[in-house]
Amino acid sequence: MAMFIRVDIDDAVRQDGDLCKQLIEVCPVDIFTLDEGGRVSTVEDNVDECTLCDLCTDAAGDGVRVVKLYRE
Repeated sequence: MAMFIRVDIDDAVRQDGDLCKQLIEVCPVDIFTLDEGGRVSTVEDNVDECTLCDLCTDAAGDGVRVVKLYRE
């Protein structure tokens, strides 16, 4: 389980095949992957590697949120 951040993905994003592929392509630290159902999900072992680059939030808008757990 990630200690520093959490990545929340809306269901609408998970169901958009093109956006799922775009998220996987833009992330420099491979946080996103496709699950068995073809929906985007996170690779938990990579989540804390996030560089806070905002490429995923730029691609998905409000459909992806990077929550900084150390600020809660």
